[in-house]
Amino acid sequence: MLTLVGARELFVETQNCVPATMQSKFPIRSQGDSYGTLIPGLPEDLAKICVALVPRRYFPVMGAVSKRWMEFIESNEFIAVRKEVRRLEEQIYVLITGAGGKGPCWEVLGSLEHKNRILPSMPGLTKAGFGVVVLDGKLFVMAGYVVDYGNEYVSDEVYQYDARLNRWAALAKMNVARRDFACAELNGSIYVAGGFGSDGDGLSSVEVYDSQRNKWTIIESLRRPRWGSFACSFNGKLYIMGGRSSFTIGNSRFIDVYDPNLHSWTEIKKGCVMVTSHAVIDKRLFCIEWKNQRSLAIFNPSDNSWQKILVPLTGSSSTQFSLGVLDGKLLLFSQEEEPEYQTLMYDPTAPAGSEWNTAMLKPSGLCLCSVTIEG
Repeated sequence: MLTLVGARELFVETQNCVPATMQSKFPIRSQGDSYGTLIPGLPEDLAKICVALVPRRYFPVMGAVSKRWMEFIESNEFIAVRKEVRRLEEQIYVLITGAGGKGPCWEVLGSLEHKNRILPSMPGLTKAGFGVVVLDGKLFVMAGYVVDYGNEYVSDEVYQYDARLNRWAALAKMNVARRDFACAELNGSIYVAGGFGSDGDGLSSVEVYDSQRNKWTIIESLRRPRWGSFACSFNGKLYIMGGRSSFTIGNSRFIDVYDPNLHSWTEIKKGCVMVTSHAVIDKRLFCIEWKNQRSLAIFNPSDNSWQKILVPLTGSSSTQFSLGVLDGKLLLFSQEEEPEYQTLMYDPTAPAGSEWNTAMLKPSGLCLCSVTIEG
């Protein structure tokens, strides 16, 4: 949860910020109409396969070919076809700071022949304490705390980055302005919970975003105000852990679990405290705690158990890491200025004794957080 800016990219980029409710919807015309077909002269199913076979780095250019191409590339069907022809590609999007003396910005690791690529600047003012979630191949940046020349306030704004077309759009605002809150995707919707409100008080309110309707809806509140926590989803339920609560002394060890089918919250008393970074791989949660950056805490929701794995590094335990995921492997990006550091990679499926290795992927600046987007 932090801030961002950006720069132009090699490809044709549409950087206009258009409210989602005002974006054009282009009708699909009959197969005999050359304007409405993807590739004139080809059956539509075959044309979709041809377009889906093109490497991911060309998506922004492809989206500029025609309205029909743009509509198809934006659709969930496009991802389904790429999955069918085994052309899905994962990429890591990293929020960095300190690169070239510039402010924070998002970049894509390993794209364009292993060169990192800076994303276009996000609309709106620079924020801290905002939430980041990936849904349907898009990056959502939500709410946060704005500091603009002495004008400080908590935001309710939401922006969406389309990783296929390389552009930002403004979405419907949240019902409650908040910062330092928990957020996650669950069953195709985005949930946000707790945080601090505009008056500085802790929040217990929870709301859910429907991307099809571009609408936020208030749902059942947390049992108590909670802030500085994080969220993830397992087995159709929302898990919120870490952070603090106004009803506890110190950091919260309990886990709030929301079941959307029952519209109710339950509690697990075996949580992880003061988590600085987390990631989910194969239905398991990997965490790094602030007090111990030399081990991974792994949560298994099937039996609510925890285990510890040592990180194979020596030296100061104060060096902090930000976790990322690529192709089922865990990446440890340094949050310190360490030119000699090579990104550590943990493979949970590797034979015992060979789980740890290093990766070529490395952010251009200090890594604040990262997300993985499939496309």
